[in-house]
Formats: sequence, structure tokens, C-alpha cells
Amino acid sequence: MLKTGYARTDVTPPLGLPIDGYYKDRFVEGVLDPLEVCCIAIECDAEKVLIISLDSCGVNVTQQFTGFRRSIEKATGVPFTNIYIGATHTHTAPAIGEGFDGEDTKAYRAWIDGKMTEAAVLAVEDLKESRMGWGRGKAPGVSFIRRFRMKDGSVQTNPGVNNPDIVAPIGDIDDHVNVVRFARKDGKDIVLATFANHPDVVGGSRVSADWPGFTRRITERALDDDVYCLILNGAQGDINHVNVHPKGGDFNDMFNDFDAVSRGYKHAKYIGRVVTGGIMQKFDKVKYGDVDAIKAASKTIRIPSNMPTKEELELAYQYEELHKAGKDDEIPFEGMMLTTVVAEAERMINLKDGPEYFELTLSAIKIGPVALLGIPGEPFNGINVGIREMTQGYENVLVTCITNGYMGYFPMKEAYDEGGYESRSSIFKSGVAELIIDAGKELLEELS
Repeated sequence: MLKTGYARTDVTPPLGLPIDGYYKDRFVEGVLDPLEVCCIAIECDAEKVLIISLDSCGVNVTQQFTGFRRSIEKATGVPFTNIYIGATHTHTAPAIGEGFDGEDTKAYRAWIDGKMTEAAVLAVEDLKESRMGWGRGKAPGVSFIRRFRMKDGSVQTNPGVNNPDIVAPIGDIDDHVNVVRFARKDGKDIVLATFANHPDVVGGSRVSADWPGFTRRITERALDDDVYCLILNGAQGDINHVNVHPKGGDFNDMFNDFDAVSRGYKHAKYIGRVVTGGIMQKFDKVKYGDVDAIKAASKTIRIPSNMPTKEELELAYQYEELHKAGKDDEIPFEGMMLTTVVAEAERMINLKDGPEYFELTLSAIKIGPVALLGIPGEPFNGINVGIREMTQGYENVLVTCITNGYMGYFPMKEAYDEGGYESRSSIFKSGVAELIIDAGKELLEELS
């Protein structure tokens, strides 16, 4: 018998905490909408799994994810491997990684630990007899490839709206909304949905859950408050919200920010409405099926490190010194290219003494004919496509980013030859995406 439960806790921070997500200082100055932890508990034949979303950028928190999972395991009895936590990647949430050691940040981290554990305990207590259905809707016109070939032959990430030097985007978007519905016998239904898009739509220094938060709230209101909604982000490493060639009213409620990226709070709400439309397309028409078992597993792989040469380090140190001194205007780049070279310099300096390899752990949950595959960082859509095409025996596979850890970007092999922010800042050597695809396929086959 399949049972599911749901709980939600508020993790909106106090003012003053540092915000991560850009290469510039930001601190919480206000609150636009709440940050939340959402948890779905699933039980079948005495086996339990927990699927959790956290409104956080998720930067540098691999070890913190481990701490969260250990606390939840202790409080609920659900095994560590069966706990699946995905950060939504909102860029307007406090930093909670190990690199931020202020007392207020440490206190906020500990508070999140408790609130996440609380949500898990309450979700388990809410378990009710259920049946599961699944489907795929679409959310057109809100996702765009963010890497472009330029007239000079270079490749740039987010080159700016209406930049005359843009030739063409490099890559393909995924505008599908994956929908899993748990219809419960004696309680509100639960919707688990995934969509791939960078939640960097709002900008500024006021807290917001960005489009994932809007999607949760709008979906629940649209369905007469008879459902709970949990959103996980998909393979969004090379996908964001920026339409570089807007027409008509496409640029309504938006502005060009400091890094040449167009943003706007109302645009985040618009994306939430469109993604909710994708959920609504399938909510009443999901394909119901039997869930005879749930399983969870993980797989750790070894990836070569993207270490710099001695020649590269000389320039990296120059850029780092200028950036830390607040002299970005002396670095010969602007907009997203400035962010790119600063991030690249940081990567080189951090890896100057190694390590030569990193260990990367994939997480997976099988719920009958549906599977979730979690990647601890930001995968390109090519990874999503590769895993889905190579994996047989599942009705649907939901690939999610920043799951149970964060280790940066996972670009496709060709992106390393082309350039751009993601490959130049990645701590992994070329080939990481292809290794993830192979390992993800093997992990899902083990669970099938």
C-alpha cells in the first residue's frame, strides 16, 4: 500500500545575513516573499523515502547537506540514502555554505537544520493512503539557452539583451514540466513537479523564493487550496530566463541589472504562472499506475580536477587582487564576462595545489515506474537528455540539480572547447558530463 505525507516549514531569514550567488557582496535588506522547506514522505511495503526542497542557492553546501540528512535520519528513522534534498537555487536567499562563518550565518544554518528535520517528522506523521499518477506538461516561452556564439567567434554566457554581436544560442532548452500527483484518500493531494530554469530572476538584496516559490503558491491557489505542491529544479546549468531578443511586451516588468542580465520580481511571478500552467495541463489527466515498491540508492564516481597551469595562475592572481580590492573597473571586461574571469581566477587559485580528483555522488529514488536522479550541482540540459535517452524501463525520469550536495557546474564536453562562464569556472575537467550520464544510467538500472 502506497502512503504519502506532506509538511512545510518557514525558513525566512532575519535581516543582515550575507547572500550568495553573485561575485559581489549582498546582505538581506528585506523580504519580498517567504523561503520554505517542503517535504514529501513516501512509504510502500514498510520502506520510506523523503523528498525535500529547500529555498536556497545551494552554493558550497555539500557537507551541510550531509549534516541535514544525518539530523533527519536520527529524528525519523528514515535511512540516510533514502533522504533526497534539492535546493531550488534561488539567488535571493542567504548563504549557508561552509565558507560563510559569521555567527549569524552559523545560527541560521542550525535553525534550517531544525526546521528541515521538523518538516520531515511532520510529513511522516501525515502519511495517508495514496495512488500515484504522472505526466509531462509544457511551460513555453520562459526558458532560454544562456550561452551564445558571438560574431568574433567567442562564446559568452548572458551577453546582454539586444547585443548586436550575438550570432546564435548554443544548446537546446527543456520546457517540459514533469508532474507527479499523489491522490490521497483522506487528505489533500500532493503535487511534485520539476522544471529547469535558473531562479536568478529577482536580483537585489531582498529575500525571495523566485519562480519556484511563486509556482508553489499559484498552483495551490489554482487548485482551490486542495493540494500541496513541492517544486524541484531540473538540469538548468545552461538554461535561464533571459530572452536576449524580446519582442512586444516580452520585456515588461524587467530591467537590465549590473551584470547585463535582465531581471524583475514580477517576471518571476510570470514564470510561476506559466509553470503552473504546465502542471495544470496534466494534473487531472495524469496516468495512474501501481507502485509495487520504492527504492533508493547512490553512486559515487571519481572526476579529474580542472587544475591550472603556472602560466594561467599569474593572470588569475592579478584578477583576484583587483577584485578583492574593489577595482573591477581595472579588469578589462564588463557584465557577465567580468563575472566569468573573476570566477575562473577563483577556480584556478583554489585548485593550484590540487586535488587531482574529486568524488561526486549521484542520488536516485525509484517510486514504481517513476525515478528521480539527483545531481550535486548544476548539470547542462545535455545530461538530462543523455540520461533520459539511455535509461529504459521507466515511465518518466526526473533529473534534478543541486541534490544532496553542491559541486558547481557540469558542462558538456564541447562547452570546454567553446568557453563561457560555466566551463571556465567548473572545478572538473572536460568529460564530467559524459561520466555523469554513464553513472546515472548505471544507477537507475540498478534500481529497476
